[in-house]
Amino acid sequence: MAGKTIQDINAKIKDGSVHVVTAEEMPDIVAELGPDGAAKEIDIVTTGTFGAMCSSGAFLNLGHSDPPIKMQKVWLNDVEAYAGLAAIDAYIGATQLSKSRGMEYGGAHVIEDLVAGKSIDIHATAYGTDCYPRKVLDTTVTIDDINQATMFNPRNGYQKYNVATNCSNRTLYTYMGTLLPDCGNVTYSGAGVLSPISNDPTYQTIGVGSRIFLCGAQGYVTGQGTQHDPTNDFATMMVQGDLKQMDKKFVRGATFHGYGTSLYVGIGIPIPILNADIAKATAVTDADITVDVLDYGVARRSRPVLRQVTYEELKSGMIDINGREITTSPMSSFHDARAIAGELKDLIQKGTFYPTLLVERLPGTGVVCKPMKQIGEQPTVADVMAKRVITILQGQTVENAAKVIMEGNFNHLPVVSDEDRLVGIITAWDIAKAVAKNKRDKLDDIMTRAVVTADTSEPIDIVARRLEQHNISALPVVDKHRRVMGIITSDDISKLVARR
Repeated sequence: MAGKTIQDINAKIKDGSVHVVTAEEMPDIVAELGPDGAAKEIDIVTTGTFGAMCSSGAFLNLGHSDPPIKMQKVWLNDVEAYAGLAAIDAYIGATQLSKSRGMEYGGAHVIEDLVAGKSIDIHATAYGTDCYPRKVLDTTVTIDDINQATMFNPRNGYQKYNVATNCSNRTLYTYMGTLLPDCGNVTYSGAGVLSPISNDPTYQTIGVGSRIFLCGAQGYVTGQGTQHDPTNDFATMMVQGDLKQMDKKFVRGATFHGYGTSLYVGIGIPIPILNADIAKATAVTDADITVDVLDYGVARRSRPVLRQVTYEELKSGMIDINGREITTSPMSSFHDARAIAGELKDLIQKGTFYPTLLVERLPGTGVVCKPMKQIGEQPTVADVMAKRVITILQGQTVENAAKVIMEGNFNHLPVVSDEDRLVGIITAWDIAKAVAKNKRDKLDDIMTRAVVTADTSEPIDIVARRLEQHNISALPVVDKHRRVMGIITSDDISKLVARR
């Protein structure tokens, strides 16, 4: 069949004869009619996604004060925005944290509050010039008081997201939520069947100039997103839209415990069905979209892949990892993604939303996301740890442990089982407290059982962070069988830093 054009479809929108379905409905239509028949029958497929998109923010023009100020630093509700643009322009990033409230409030919440019509306190400082003499500014505004408020997001709408679990023995707090130890849970994100780019993976209709539904307003794709990686099916988009036209239902600030803030962004993209190839692409299902399950317990960019899963499996609520059934939970909202696809469908059918012709397609296969170039080797635990470690067998007395520590002149004594596996740790301070309380019997009664450990291959920066998080001064280094390979202390790290 001859293909349709954007102009043909827009004419049908105008006269009310356009046939629009959501991406959830399209697979059954293609299965029944085939790609050619579906392309003839359907004009537009709507998609939707609603999830945390950290690489988001807004440009704000605050208007000139009297006397005028050239802002050097500016804070909105105590969240610093970037002011190195012009006198009274600023960019507020979603993940920037409040000075006073820390991780509980950040740039994402400022953006949500602006869209909701709430008042925002502004504090700005400057060095002062002849044309901009003011040095301090304090005021309160709403979004209506601001000249321009443009959401501009460098990276949104990932084609799909890796799945996260945690095989270590400690709880992790990540941008994928709280990950329980020993693969206690699995988290994932993305809309699967409704994902915009998954429905147009070759970018025949998505690219520079594509009109999109952005948080309730009409926005645009302005280019490839940062970290665009179509070679590995992790394409992204750069998008923008008018913050003043947005709906607070689809703009939500969020805090991830132990990680920080992010902005939940609602995006819907219409896929014009110009030909049978596009119709076939929009027949993608949750069972067709696969993604890797990664072990976030390994603090490296290239984390171990435990297995591949489909979105169909993830949405079932349970997946199998090494013979264990693990609960899955989404970090994004499929309910809201469906609402966005439905709302976009209604707007098109009412004649208030028209798809646009591309100016340029997004870059395709051959483009990859490169890691950061780093000069110099980063030391690992194996480079710094003490390899000669004295241990003590569980069941010994406090008095025995005290003698071992005194003779060895150290502060930390790992406790091992008969199989030589780490089961606890004792410190000189623990022994001092036990003696003061006249507890001199079994060591097992006073040792710390939930031992925080390290791996020989971990970077020193990660280990230093772990020591700080747990407010401890040493980590036993263990192998995969929990046999003690060494020990690393805060003193070891301090000496390394002093040498660098």
